[in-house]
Amino acid sequence: MIFVLAGTSDGRELARAIHKEGFPLIVSVVTQNAARAIEAEGISVLTNRLNKAEMLAILKELSVDVVIDASHPFAEEVSTNMIKATQECNVPYIRFEREIKPQTGKRISYVKSYEEAAERAGVFEGNIMLTTGAKTLSTFASRLVNRSSGRTLYRLLPIKENLQKCELLGIHSKDIVAIQGPFTKEFNKALFSNFSIDLLITKDSGESGSLSEKVEAAEELGMETIIIERPRITYGTVFHTFEEIIHILKKGI
Repeated sequence: MIFVLAGTSDGRELARAIHKEGFPLIVSVVTQNAARAIEAEGISVLTNRLNKAEMLAILKELSVDVVIDASHPFAEEVSTNMIKATQECNVPYIRFEREIKPQTGKRISYVKSYEEAAERAGVFEGNIMLTTGAKTLSTFASRLVNRSSGRTLYRLLPIKENLQKCELLGIHSKDIVAIQGPFTKEFNKALFSNFSIDLLITKDSGESGSLSEKVEAAEELGMETIIIERPRITYGTVFHTFEEIIHILKKGI
């Protein structure tokens, strides 16, 4: 049995590719929409956020032979817990993620943490669009809500929990862009232009997160961009293509 943590669109596509090859697998996702799409193809799905104890239980109960971690590159806790769980159960662990494509441009800068990005944004004069997700909203809201030197727009997935979190943090509905991507460069340009955005804050989520489309749009509009670097995690065995994963599975681990 293969267990796939599929926290990205790439992860779900990988699960489909493994399924087509006839391997038995179960996929873990965190949203009902993702679960429905996977189940429609006859693949078993778990829909919840797993802690380490739950991961250990699943590995044992399902007699998992190998774990493929295709979770989001910023899901640091998920990957760290799964690495520990597989080590304790002596189950092989494979990490899948697309190779990092560094973004280059005159107005692009990288920071190492959400906190550093929030500090820089807090003193920025101009309009900001935040596309870093709801998980770290509090880090930014404490510095950006009611900012006097410009407006802050929060681009988030259109789900109830996100809107409730915004309300608790004092983020006004007029400053919420609730929408689900991925988006083209042209769409991003139109959105940035509509709100007269001067600074984009995003994270290095890779091509599955449409990073290039956001950054290129910002560059063409003369905006500044702050990109939050990926967490530094020692994954061990890492592959960057579906073909590599399928090959290693066929070869036997």
